Amino acid sequence: MAVVSLAKRIEEVFLPGRSAPLVLDHSTPELQLLQRVRDEAHRFAITHHRGRRDKAMTSSLLDGLPGIGPSRKRALLTHFGSPEAVVAASSEELQAVPGLPAKVGRDIHAYLHRAG
Repeated sequence: MAVVSLAKRIEEVFLPGRSAPLVLDHSTPELQLLQRVRDEAHRFAITHHRGRRDKAMTSSLLDGLPGIGPSRKRALLTHFGSPEAVVAASSEELQAVPGLPAKVGRDIHAYLHRAG
């Protein structure tokens, strides 16, 4: 059974199959429970969306590269300065990054410049 409560000055509870809302007194434990459930669902949704937004704002193109973890990502950013510079780098430049094996440099270049 779905129950909807609208947060207004007067709380109205709408029940399935009924067109008229149920109005509960503010002091009833039933209304207070519905308000707590509503507030918790709202808090959960806001926390979830903030987490998704924060993750989207802190991710970069380098996060999706195969064979690149936090230390290699840091090495690439230290060497090139930005993710855009990594994308623009040649295979030889990627292979010359300190702390990055030559094969990984070639793989990164092939991944970033694959056709299609």
